[in-house]
Amino acid sequence: MEKYRIATLADIEGIEKTPVEERLKASNTYEMIRQGASVQPDGLAISLILSGDQYDKPVQVTYREFLARVTQTANLLHDLGVGPRDVVTYLLPNLIHTHYVIWGGEAAGIVNPINPLLEPATILHICKAAGTKVLVALGEWPGSDIWEKAVAVRRGLPDLKAVIRVMGPSDEKEGIYGLDELLPRYNAEKLDSGRTIESGEIASIYHTGGTTGTPKLAPRTHFNEVAIPAILSLAVGLEPGETILCGLPLFHANATMATGAFPFSIGAHVVLLSPRGYRDPSIMQNFFKIVEHYRAVTFSCVPTVLSVLLDVPVAGADISSLRYAICGAAPLSVELFKRFEAHSGLKILEGYGLTEGTLVSSVNPLYGERKVGSVGLRIPYQEMKIFVEEGGRWREAATDEIGCVCIRGPNVFPGYLEPEHNEGVWLEGGWFNTGDLGRQDADGYFWLTGRKKELIIRGGHNIDPALIEDPLYKLPGVQVAAAVGRPDPHAGEVPVAYVQLQEGSALTAEQILQYLKKEVGERAAVPKEVILIESMPLTPVGKIFKPALRWDAIRRVYEGELAALSGLAASVEVTVGEHKVHGSLARIRIRARPGVSADAVERRVSELLARYTVRYELECLPGT
Repeated sequence: MEKYRIATLADIEGIEKTPVEERLKASNTYEMIRQGASVQPDGLAISLILSGDQYDKPVQVTYREFLARVTQTANLLHDLGVGPRDVVTYLLPNLIHTHYVIWGGEAAGIVNPINPLLEPATILHICKAAGTKVLVALGEWPGSDIWEKAVAVRRGLPDLKAVIRVMGPSDEKEGIYGLDELLPRYNAEKLDSGRTIESGEIASIYHTGGTTGTPKLAPRTHFNEVAIPAILSLAVGLEPGETILCGLPLFHANATMATGAFPFSIGAHVVLLSPRGYRDPSIMQNFFKIVEHYRAVTFSCVPTVLSVLLDVPVAGADISSLRYAICGAAPLSVELFKRFEAHSGLKILEGYGLTEGTLVSSVNPLYGERKVGSVGLRIPYQEMKIFVEEGGRWREAATDEIGCVCIRGPNVFPGYLEPEHNEGVWLEGGWFNTGDLGRQDADGYFWLTGRKKELIIRGGHNIDPALIEDPLYKLPGVQVAAAVGRPDPHAGEVPVAYVQLQEGSALTAEQILQYLKKEVGERAAVPKEVILIESMPLTPVGKIFKPALRWDAIRRVYEGELAALSGLAASVEVTVGEHKVHGSLARIRIRARPGVSADAVERRVSELLARYTVRYELECLPGT
């Protein structure tokens, strides 16, 4: 593939003079893996570090072995009855086997990665919605409850054809097939199905909705998944044999595409940073030693990873091989950006992407100006615009005007599996509305300003959480911070800040609040309260899970109001969570005092909460 040095939007437009179809060497992911393996068949495809303390003792496979195992996995699945439209769901940590299942699964049918940390009921819901035919799961393993969850999920899937156990034996009478035991029996040279995989066929179904609650299912085509690696090769570059680190979970598009499909498409080397990835403390403590040992040139991460690495000394490790790191999934504060680059000497490329766009839509240019705080220029062939809704119609935004970020192009998925989720997200002309808010400057750089649901609306005044979060990240002692809206009877909602302190920090909530009063430039944006918490709630990929903070803020407010029930209630419990219709719902459970009627309690609760917009359900138990 030709090499490009993208510095400006004009460079991207020059690349696009060649149609994207002419740049694709493969029409499906199996063909892509086969071509990548042909570059250096005896070169390393994957190294798995089992723990950070033993980073120099990896399990490794060459490209010749990798392609053979992918082919055998596809043939095993075919033998179990998996066809092009059948779904193979997996519950796996970051293992070499996981890649066998991903790419072998796409060669046989459709792959459906599921976060194994989800509760069994949620996993079952996703399996039913996806139409799972075969379930692949990690067998009994110390410290893992994945197999236990798989067994529970299986009971709710009567039409399941088979369960494949990774790192465990077969029990064919029970419909359980051991992957390691059975793979050697299958053809490693070609697909026994004889399948010709068309580019428009569905390759995978990912669950999404990490910061908004209930997962939605996003199918992606083979065309989507071969286009992204080819485009990444143009946008950031990686050479055959070079090493890329993978620490994000392999149920997430960033891990499977940026640190999977992309390097595999060109014959590069992937180092899996333990089965737990960045969540393994031993990996983080030895991160820079790992970089030195494997001469890694890049890695992909989220801002919380950089926050942790700030506390890990480079300690003389030679990390000169690192050319860049791509950081996305959540806004990166300017202060964190500057502190990490000073700490490591590494060039950070902040980018933006989503599952519905297969991986990435924009990134700061490796060879051009990196505008700190922006998510960069659109990648080649990714159409990306800001649209503003006015009077029920959409128009293109002016330069620097905030609106909805919309995308269109070869990487954009065909639409959610569930029809109801497609309502209102597709604009005229095939533009997908991401739900993110942003602007585009005169140089073509995009700047995210939040999600519609993350804006704090105080008395009709829109407050960007970044006005609060950016100063917090500049305050020594602050590890992670997030601002959300708290219900307020007068303003609708007011800002509050949640803060996780660095280890050893003696900062108090009052000190932080006084600091913010000086640093937040907008008076309405000064938080009403600073709440210190032990650990920030995160999505599985490391984004701050703001709904959990909003629910906590609602709970605190409602508990405070309901304290006035002391004469009527013996106990009050408030829990807040997601609701499909209302967005958020407070569930209130009250035990009345002896002799107090339920009607009296209900009337008083209605009076106390009448000024709030968050819906509630009340259960009143009789006094005892």
